Amino acid sequence: MPTIGVLALQGDVREHARSLEAAGARAVAVRRPAELEAVDALIVPGGESTTMWKLADAFEMLEPLRARIKAGMPTYGSCAGMIMLADRIEGGIEGQQTIGGIDMVVRRNAFGRQIDSFEASLDFAGRGPLRAVFIRAPWVDSVGPDVEVLGVAEPGDRIVAVRQGPLLATSFHPELTGDARVHSYFVEMVREL
Repeated sequence: MPTIGVLALQGDVREHARSLEAAGARAVAVRRPAELEAVDALIVPGGESTTMWKLADAFEMLEPLRARIKAGMPTYGSCAGMIMLADRIEGGIEGQQTIGGIDMVVRRNAFGRQIDSFEASLDFAGRGPLRAVFIRAPWVDSVGPDVEVLGVAEPGDRIVAVRQGPLLATSFHPELTGDARVHSYFVEMVREL
């Protein structure tokens, strides 16, 4: 049973932990570099990407996160976590940094403000339709040649799920639906890598 950390600086930590356990993994909260070193993989949850970046910097987690991801640690980012895993962002605040790792450009709050939040049905990684919850969600403007697109959503067939090697990202919140298929996909990735 893999031990998967959930970055517990901000966001849907408990919800991701429940989804991981439903998918057959042991979930632990990660707030410090020593806790990061003790996990097999990591989830960077939704929340607010600028706040998450500032907290990761304040808690001296930014460089350890970058180092583990560069070394190949499987990592899944949802919503703000997708932004944090992007190599480049559009619509960020001045000086905003990411952890990086996925060769993509992500547009912050692309689907609109909180009031514009919505649910949609989409095919994720060929696993049939699932209900996706989008809350102030980003979308992916472009991807590099090594990035696999795993899901698109209306309007405009926007890219909302990607994978590059051991890194997975979605602009939606699967932890809020009770459907553990995205987390199961990630747990399978961790077991294979």
